[in-house]
Amino acid sequence: MNKISDRFARNIAIAIIVITAVLTAAMAVWRYARPRMPHVDVDYTTYPVRGLDLSAHNGAPDFDSIAAAGYDFVYLKASEGTDYRDPAFPRNYLAARRAGLAVGAYHFFRFDSDGTGQAINYLETIKGCELQLPAVIDIEEWGNPAGIATELINEKIAILLALITSRCGPAMIYTNKNGDARFIRGRYDRTDGSDPELWICSFTDPPLRRRQWRLWQHSHIGQVPGISGEADLNVFNGDRLQWNAWLDSLSHTIKQHH
Repeated sequence: MNKISDRFARNIAIAIIVITAVLTAAMAVWRYARPRMPHVDVDYTTYPVRGLDLSAHNGAPDFDSIAAAGYDFVYLKASEGTDYRDPAFPRNYLAARRAGLAVGAYHFFRFDSDGTGQAINYLETIKGCELQLPAVIDIEEWGNPAGIATELINEKIAILLALITSRCGPAMIYTNKNGDARFIRGRYDRTDGSDPELWICSFTDPPLRRRQWRLWQHSHIGQVPGISGEADLNVFNGDRLQWNAWLDSLSHTIKQHH
């Protein structure tokens, strides 16, 4: 009888161990495979300065409504690769300036185009614009061809960055965590102010650990007055005093391209 009881207890214990292991493994798989929401709520008391990035895909935004909703800045897509220019950029630029928003322009970097040609395309697109925010190079694997060597891509980035910086003043790099690990970290992450600042796309809070960042894109699914459909949401890393100080410093360093 005791032997039967011991065997039963041992089988129960083994079953509990097996079930626990299966549940643990299943939870790990679920955490890894579950769809991640491209959004994180931020504390606007910590990050009170809010902004958007927009392109022709966002239709015809009402920038007066955007400004009235409390947004402070907007980055507009200007160009992509060596020959594409966002058709909404001229209209969006004028409307955003009239609404009193701080305006910047970004270039979507193509892995399969040379750096010099991309710089020329961006500079020609923003010619005549008075921008309050640094030029931005948007570097991401999404939308770019795979199979191009990282070192070759980095050579093109370096050429593009050097040309834009020489003509526009200090630039900023937009990327996500994958892009930061592949292209930015260890190359453009010095803390002495000699490297472009970082605009990070991240759906975790904090967006990065042990890395400095200036802007944080924390959502791809924002609902914003004056915009039909979803929009990207961003915040500035600092309070309003720091924001105003940054804008003032930029007014002395941004070179307007005429």
